[in-house]
Amino acid sequence: MTERPLVRLLDRSTPPHILTLVLMAGLGAMSMSAFLPALPNMTEHFETRYTVMQLAVSGYLAVTAGLQLVIGPLSDRYGRRRITLTGQAIFIVATLGCIYAPNVEVFLACRMLQSAVAVGLVLSRAIVRDMVPQNEAASMIGYVTMGMALVPMVAPMIGGALDQVFGWQSVFWFLAVGGVLVMALCWADQGETAKGGGISFAQQIKDYPELLTSRRFWGYVMAAAFASGAFFAFLGGGPFVAQNEFNLSSFWSGVCFGAPAVGYALGNYISGRFSVRFGVNWMIRTGAMIGFGGLLLATLLTALGFSSAFLFFGFCTFVGLGNGMVIPNASAGMLSVRPHLAGTASGLGSAFMIGGGAALSAFAGAALQNGGGSMTLQIIMTTSLLLGLLSVLYVEWREGQLRKAS
Repeated sequence: MTERPLVRLLDRSTPPHILTLVLMAGLGAMSMSAFLPALPNMTEHFETRYTVMQLAVSGYLAVTAGLQLVIGPLSDRYGRRRITLTGQAIFIVATLGCIYAPNVEVFLACRMLQSAVAVGLVLSRAIVRDMVPQNEAASMIGYVTMGMALVPMVAPMIGGALDQVFGWQSVFWFLAVGGVLVMALCWADQGETAKGGGISFAQQIKDYPELLTSRRFWGYVMAAAFASGAFFAFLGGGPFVAQNEFNLSSFWSGVCFGAPAVGYALGNYISGRFSVRFGVNWMIRTGAMIGFGGLLLATLLTALGFSSAFLFFGFCTFVGLGNGMVIPNASAGMLSVRPHLAGTASGLGSAFMIGGGAALSAFAGAALQNGGGSMTLQIIMTTSLLLGLLSVLYVEWREGQLRKAS
């Protein structure tokens, strides 16, 4: 049995403390959501269209999707600590670039560079796998992801309040200060955990055909991608709906953007509590049905004339609840298809999931800019959730076929 390594806070000779890992991951989640309430004001400041400004969401996600494929292999070669600190340093410089950007083009370029903070999201989980045996890793990663789930509840509220009182640049000052503090903590606390011998990026590419020809792998990937896609569509269109349809202030927009995160935290808890008992497929199917059913009801109520900010944002809690059940279990399903390619499956699956989310986020922003409202966004999200439900039903059908053939 592998002995759990000694961990001391603020001691670089030992692996990082769980608090450090939570904050590493949380900084990435905060960067994604804190500025959302300020997006309409930023559109006015740069004198551009919402579809252009919305690239701060969809473009950021697209670059993050690409980074999912390379961060792991780079950290295997150069070390978790070095890649983490490098990514955080790039994030801090890019955040300052966002603050002082003279035009929207420079701002968006710096915003894309901010995606380097994804090192925290990726490597916090890799470090856990370095530190403890597999049977303990799932539990420890659960604490990290629960911390990530809490950040989007409060980050938009803080961002909305800062935007309303001090202007949108203050949100990015908040992110810059957070980046400096987290980087300082990682510098003081994060001992190297990589043991070497990890899979290279070239080897990952060689392994892609074996995964991409698996229909079960595609089913799990699509279940996760369409579930998360509904949430990313919400990120892309929610700020526009909050200000232009419901006339919410930046602060109250931030409060409302925390609704899916509340559901996601609950869904994560349900996954941790019941996944072993009921199985991965049952949890994905149930989560997909909850998300789809909640959004379908909200869409029908909106069509009947009951549109309100409370209804729109309140029912988005069901999206978070469903995702909290779908995404962890679909991720486990991806890794189980070809266990010997678990690392490659994780990177490839995450890239598809976030890349698909980027596309839906951009699509939602464009649809709203061209005359859509809250119902348009609800239809996009509901359709995405339905496709996620059909994906897991396909997986179950395919597994039934395989059982009959064996």
